[in-house]
Amino acid sequence: MKIRILTILALGASVGLGVAAHAATDVASTADQAKLKATIENCAVCHGGNGHSVSPTFPNLAAQQPTYLENQLKAFKNETRADPDAQAFMWGMASQLDDQMIGELAQYFSTQPPPPSEPGDPKLIAEGHKIFHEGIPAQGVPACASCHGADAAGRGMFPRLAGQHKPYLIKQLLVIQSVLRTAPVMHGVIKTLSRHEMEAVATYLASL
Repeated sequence: MKIRILTILALGASVGLGVAAHAATDVASTADQAKLKATIENCAVCHGGNGHSVSPTFPNLAAQQPTYLENQLKAFKNETRADPDAQAFMWGMASQLDDQMIGELAQYFSTQPPPPSEPGDPKLIAEGHKIFHEGIPAQGVPACASCHGADAAGRGMFPRLAGQHKPYLIKQLLVIQSVLRTAPVMHGVIKTLSRHEMEAVATYLASL
């Protein structure tokens, strides 16, 4: 009889501990979700809650490659991406993020609907299309599509460019070309691009 009572008490204690552990997990999960929501709201001030940014100064994040987003957030946090806008806008913001939050933000924005296309000069769009898909062999410029994909949706570490703001794309090409932003793969690719050629490619990409 005593053994039976002890067994029942032990089982009851075990169930109680299990319920308590589950409750603690739920509390932690709720707290994590609240923290993620608050962080997304901070991002939304510049990038929009769904990743469609409020100004061409700030990139669209919607439908961006998650690996690329993670890499850039870590570069901001580590202060290894040091172009002027990164220092001004992102170093302080990213310094507060841990790896888990970085991963969750990357996943969230990567699953948002792509940004809308932007109309542009048909002549520039056609010129940009040719550069993006064929490169400029005479200048040693390879086709952008070879890394960023035929639809410019990106893959892995290579970012989505489709639907990105034209002014933002041009600025990034300029800071990479001048080595204000470190991007080893891109330095050699765009070193001979003229400002007009950058504008053509950016106009095409924004139109997608």
